[in-house]
Amino acid sequence: MTMVSRFLDWCGVKKVPTVAGAAGAPKPQHHRDAEADYREPPLESHMVLEKLHLPVHHNNQEAEYVIRPLSEMPTPRQVYVAVIGVGGVGKCFLNQFQALRTRMSQARSPTYLDLIFVSRSKKVLFSESFRPLNLDTIEQDLNNSNQPVLEASALVEYLATAPEKVVLVDNTSSLDIAQQYPAFLRRGISIVTPNKKGFSDSYELWEDMFAAASNGSGNGGYVFHESTVGAGLPVLSTLKELVETGDEVTKIEGVFSGTMSFLFNSFMPVGGGGGSFAAEVKKAKDLGYTEPDPRDDLNGLDVARKLTILARLAGLKVQNPTSFPVQSLIPKELESCSSGDEFMSRLPEFDDQMEKLKQEAANEGKVVRFVGSIDVASQNVKVGLEKFDASHPIAALKGSDNIINFYTKRYGSNPLIIQGAGAGGEVTAMGVTGDLLKVLRLLN
Repeated sequence: MTMVSRFLDWCGVKKVPTVAGAAGAPKPQHHRDAEADYREPPLESHMVLEKLHLPVHHNNQEAEYVIRPLSEMPTPRQVYVAVIGVGGVGKCFLNQFQALRTRMSQARSPTYLDLIFVSRSKKVLFSESFRPLNLDTIEQDLNNSNQPVLEASALVEYLATAPEKVVLVDNTSSLDIAQQYPAFLRRGISIVTPNKKGFSDSYELWEDMFAAASNGSGNGGYVFHESTVGAGLPVLSTLKELVETGDEVTKIEGVFSGTMSFLFNSFMPVGGGGGSFAAEVKKAKDLGYTEPDPRDDLNGLDVARKLTILARLAGLKVQNPTSFPVQSLIPKELESCSSGDEFMSRLPEFDDQMEKLKQEAANEGKVVRFVGSIDVASQNVKVGLEKFDASHPIAALKGSDNIINFYTKRYGSNPLIIQGAGAGGEVTAMGVTGDLLKVLRLLN
């Protein structure tokens, strides 16, 4: 490719064949090449910009070069981003967002990402004129902000009046915010989030969201929630692709909680050993694997929410996370404990119950794991303890890894397996950042 051709390609110029002297073609003008070492007489072609014809000299087959009108040329895009929640996941997301912002501004067809709103609990920082906030000082600026906290309805109105497209990043676990998703979407505001509650609460909310979203049946903003199941693992996108390509998903089974994975891998490792159940819960809490009150993990509701989302994507109309059997590991006598500390102090009183289950499984050459399963054909969804042979992939998990097995018609008896870290701020934020990229591609 000649230097001229490279330049024309860089400018977005299209090359189309022309016949010299043909009716309507511009009349060629004869010129000498400016470079003395060119010995062949230059062939001629013309660059056409609307009605303007400009001669270009090159040693190539005669052709006409047409510059596309500016309206057809790729133009830089600006997209505004609003972030709710800057705790563990939110802080990791802002770091990843800053790096993404730099990369995308330097692309051949750049997209400029500007943060215009950020909030946490009772602090909020936003630009009334939609001027970008300073990412380098965002934490300090948010701490020093005295701006009034916006109610959800006011936030919808603020973002809807932005002069460019807006993506809302919800890094919270708030049901109140999630219930406003349809309102955001209907006003053209896209949403990316790891918040499970909006996608696992009432089926009516699920229907309202996707009735409003452009990647549902509506024409509003886009909504993606990959990190609601498996943190940064490609669980939801894999299931969607299986369904959309016409495969028949028959069963979904796995360990969906990093907390419960770590707990049972420690309590009953393959090959024997492990401490008492209460001791392993305490260890998991001390290492930061559990919620401040471990009952929020042991009640099974977190896994039930994830199963609800997967079941709905597989085509089941699951009403909510309590509409199917969910086994709680909280002894009934401890359900009324006034605090997590009281619960932890009394949990050793009930170690015998879990030790008995552990011994029964060992006598069968198996281990116990806390799993969720969806039988699509029978529409049976359940969460709880099950026994597995030591050779089973679920039994062989290490640390806090998640594992999700998709049994389908195409994959036969060997399931499609997704395995890896299913918890942690960085990997969860990575899933959110990946969803932001999906929205940006659709907006462009």
